[in-house]
Amino acid sequence: MTAPGAVAPTLPVAELGRVHLIGIGGAGVSVVARLLAARGIAVQGADAVDGPTLATLRADGIRVWVGHDAAHVVAADGTPTVDTVVVSSAVRESNPELAAARAAGIRVLHRSQALASLMLGQRAVAVAGAHGKTTTSAMLATTLRAAGVDASFAIGGTVLVRDAAGAVTAVPGGHRGTADILVAEADESDGSFLNYAPTVAVVTNVEPDHLDHYGTREAFDTAFVAFAARLRPGGVLVACADDDGAARLVAAHRANGGIAVTYGTVPGADVVVRDLVTGADGAAATVAGGPLGDDPLTLRLGVPGVHNVLNATAAVIAAARLGVPPADAVAGAAAFVGTGRRFELRGEVAGVRVVDDYAHHPTEIEALLRAARPVAGAGRLLVLFQPHLFSRTRIFADRFADALALADDVVVTGIYAAREDPDPAVDARTITDLLAGTASGGRVEAVEDREQAARRIAELARPGDLLLTVGAGDVTALAPVILAHLAAG
Repeated sequence: MTAPGAVAPTLPVAELGRVHLIGIGGAGVSVVARLLAARGIAVQGADAVDGPTLATLRADGIRVWVGHDAAHVVAADGTPTVDTVVVSSAVRESNPELAAARAAGIRVLHRSQALASLMLGQRAVAVAGAHGKTTTSAMLATTLRAAGVDASFAIGGTVLVRDAAGAVTAVPGGHRGTADILVAEADESDGSFLNYAPTVAVVTNVEPDHLDHYGTREAFDTAFVAFAARLRPGGVLVACADDDGAARLVAAHRANGGIAVTYGTVPGADVVVRDLVTGADGAAATVAGGPLGDDPLTLRLGVPGVHNVLNATAAVIAAARLGVPPADAVAGAAAFVGTGRRFELRGEVAGVRVVDDYAHHPTEIEALLRAARPVAGAGRLLVLFQPHLFSRTRIFADRFADALALADDVVVTGIYAAREDPDPAVDARTITDLLAGTASGGRVEAVEDREQAARRIAELARPGDLLLTVGAGDVTALAPVILAHLAAG
């Protein structure tokens, strides 16, 4: 496997042979598994724990195991039983399947390299940025679908769709369409997005994150310049002019001879967003300029938030660059319902609405809470926040406190370590000690045990409140705990 951040030769899908995916239940790996299987590749995989994703993969005819074992990739005599092993950056070298694959000389690809193989022969759209990748990717896939274009997509989360009867259902983030277009969420966290060579690169923002990998803001910015440079000849960069980092990226890309289209509310954007309004029922704005033409078009969304209007504008521009008439693209964006774990209503009990969101960076949390405030109406805004990564918590503790201060009551639970080893100097109090007394005069508490934290935030809720579970870890599993506690009174 070429190290994340290094560009490797891309193999045609047909040359991958039988593929085993380690951590197949993960959001990014599972979509690659589905797309490979849809292309006729023999696919199998394993994950440490069972769950709904494995159930849907089994339903798709993919063989999966619970638990990792070298026997999944090599026979008893050490002979390989698969041709390619696919891993994400979360898989450690000590994993028995990865160790066995290396010992047997089996080809090992990073997840991004397998996705790059799927992009060959397609007009690929890679959506990158520290925030908004999943939502913008899903908006683009939805916009294309509404315009009659059945694009393939690889999105790190479920996509919510409305059927003919108006019912909303969640579909997996991996879909093979009939059009020659693949929309892919491009993960910058480990530099692996440099394996892609897209036709259109969408960058929602270049705000420093993942400094545990990059080390400095300059290195983070440089990775995005390299990502834009990977565009195919004649390809276009679509970037948000409202974001300083994205604006710097556009300047560098144009200086290198690249083509770029900017969008935003600031003067000078190629596509200007004006008359922006957001409320409990959604958001709207007018957009004009660049590939959308000079006549203002009205963009309406069923989801709230300024950030979602900007994300939708990026999706509309990308759709227009792919040949969708601008008016059809703008109309198609209105079909967007949402994605899993992005302001997803999980239930309402005793007059308390419980919404789950994946926000895990201070900027994301601020955007989330500003969008949620009008939805709360006369009720209060309560947040159960699970920090993600010890390094991110340490680096951005003060900014997390500032963002969470937009809520009324806040409970912060133990840190979700993900790929990191625990840091005894960092815990929930790293944030709450800075936040105490600032959250609209409400309660601020650190409760390390996640289920106790869920019960505590439920105790603080009263009829009319909007309660958010927030974070990129397993905080999503606490929504049912909260709802059950509310039901018990």
